[in-house]
Amino acid sequence: MSQPLRVFATCDIGESINLLRERGYDVEVYPKPEPPPKSLIIEKLKSGIDGLITTLRDQVDAELFEAGKGHLKVVAQYAVGFDNINRADANRYRVPFTNTPDVLTEATAEFAFFMMGALARQLWNAEHLTRENKWGFWHPYLPFLGDEVTGKTVAIIGTGRIGLAMIKKCAGLDMNILCYDPVYQNHDYIKAIQELNDLRHARGISREKPWIKYVSIEEALTNADFVSVHVPLLREGESSTPTYHLFNEQTFRKMKPTAFLVNSSRGPVVDEAALAQALRERWIAGAALDVYEREPLPADSPLRDPAIADRCRLYPHFASAAKITRLSTDPDKGMAGRCVQGLIDVLEGNYGGDITKMPYVVNKEAFAK
Repeated sequence: MSQPLRVFATCDIGESINLLRERGYDVEVYPKPEPPPKSLIIEKLKSGIDGLITTLRDQVDAELFEAGKGHLKVVAQYAVGFDNINRADANRYRVPFTNTPDVLTEATAEFAFFMMGALARQLWNAEHLTRENKWGFWHPYLPFLGDEVTGKTVAIIGTGRIGLAMIKKCAGLDMNILCYDPVYQNHDYIKAIQELNDLRHARGISREKPWIKYVSIEEALTNADFVSVHVPLLREGESSTPTYHLFNEQTFRKMKPTAFLVNSSRGPVVDEAALAQALRERWIAGAALDVYEREPLPADSPLRDPAIADRCRLYPHFASAAKITRLSTDPDKGMAGRCVQGLIDVLEGNYGGDITKMPYVVNKEAFAK
C-alpha cells in the first residue's frame, strides 16, 4: 500500500486542512500564531514532506529546497505575493510554487477604501477625543475637522486587479479618478466607468459629472487629494519600471500639502524614513499604511513617532483579513481554498500533470517544454 502524501503547513489555514485529511493526506500544522523557525521547516522537509504550505512570513530559498530534495513536490503560498520565495531557487530545484490571486481583490480594495475614509475624516482622532473624555463641547470647526471624500480627486497608482476594484469603489463616491500604470492600462474598464458616471449624472443621481482618465505619475501626484497605491514590488534589475521606493522624498514633495497617501500594496514601495519626514514637516497631510518595509513593524520605526500619530494610521497587514476571503474552502472565494487547490493540482497531477496549465502555479517557466 502506498504511503499517504505528507504536507506541512507553517500556519493553520482553517477547515481547508481537513479537506486534505479527508483526501487521505497526512497533514501536520504548526500550532503557534507566530511563524515557525526556519530550522524546523528544514527538519520537516528532510523527513520527507511532499507539500509545504507557506505564508509571506516564511523565507523559502535554496536551503529549504535542498532539504526537500527528492521529496518536495510543491510549495503552496497562502498569499498573492511571493516576495519570500526565491523564484530562481525554485526553478533550479524544479519545484513549482502556487499563490492565491483574485480571491482577495475586493477585500483588499475595500480595506484601502476604508483606510482612505478613516484617514480623511479623522476617525482615530475623533474616537480618542471621545474615549479620553475630551469632548466637552460642540463647535463648528474646533478642535479639528476632517476632509470629505465625496467629489474629491483620487490617484490610483497601479491599475491591476486591486487597482481596478478600488476605482469601482471610488466611483461610487463621485470621485474624480486619475489613473497611472506604466505597464498595464485597461482603457475599456476606464471607458465603462466614465459611461456609468455620465449615466448617473444624466439621471440626476450625481449632481456633478465625475471624470476618469490615465495620466502621467507627475500629473497624478500633483493633482490628487488622495493617492492610493496598488503596484507590485519590483526592484532595480527586475523590471524597466521598478517600484521599490517609488514613493520617496522627491515623490512626496510633488504631492499637495493637503493630500493623503494610502498604501495596501507592498511595504518597500514606500521609503518610510522619507514618509515620516514628509509627515513631520507637513509636505503631505497624512498617510495610512497596511504594509511595511519590515514586518512586523519594528519598535524603532520612524512611523511610530508620536509627533505624527495624529496623521499616520498604521494597520497590521490586515487588508485581506475578512472571514470569507481568508478562510473559505471554496477556491473561488477564499485564500485557504485556493491555496489547498493549488497544492492538490500539483500533488494529484491535475490538468494531465501539465504544470504549465495549472492556474495557480506561479513559476510555470521552469516547466515549459
